[in-house]
Amino acid sequence: MKTAIQEQPENHLSQLEARWFAVYTNYKREKMVARHFERKGIEYFLPLQKVTRRYTRKVKHLELPLISCYIFVKIEKKQYIPVLETQDVIKFVRFARNLISIPQTEIDIMRLVVGEGIEVEALESKSLNLCSGDEVEILGGNLTGMKGILIDRKNDKNFVIELDNMGFSLIMDIDPALLRRIRPGSARTDNEPK
Repeated sequence: MKTAIQEQPENHLSQLEARWFAVYTNYKREKMVARHFERKGIEYFLPLQKVTRRYTRKVKHLELPLISCYIFVKIEKKQYIPVLETQDVIKFVRFARNLISIPQTEIDIMRLVVGEGIEVEALESKSLNLCSGDEVEILGGNLTGMKGILIDRKNDKNFVIELDNMGFSLIMDIDPALLRRIRPGSARTDNEPK
């Protein structure tokens, strides 16, 4: 028999402290939502990365969202409804019905990553089928001190940073000379527990 406490979804909204939450937007409307938030006085973070698209007759330099259809807001409980009422906002991102706040450290990691000027790909963590790899630390650049898992792709130059509370992993090319192994990984078979 389940108790009423177990059935209540977790909610990290606070009346006293502003916390970060992920908001899902309509497709290709992240910048417009950011402008709406600006007008409403809602603190937000839209991680944008500079990309170059080459076409037959021209080259375009664009700023595209790191995570499509996502924008992050730092709000108190009283700002929940104004965020939802914002044009092109679909919903708050929930994890198993729970409204979980994102730690400031994960927002700071994204700020560093997009500021580094390297190409980054954001994939949902659950969509990555990773085998155990070496745990590594970055030794140079703005990302110094960041830790993650090295995976075997593109000549062993992909560094994965797990952002657990966000549900995403960031994959980027890092020069192996800037990596230091902290702990060797162990090969895992499909039959072994994760």
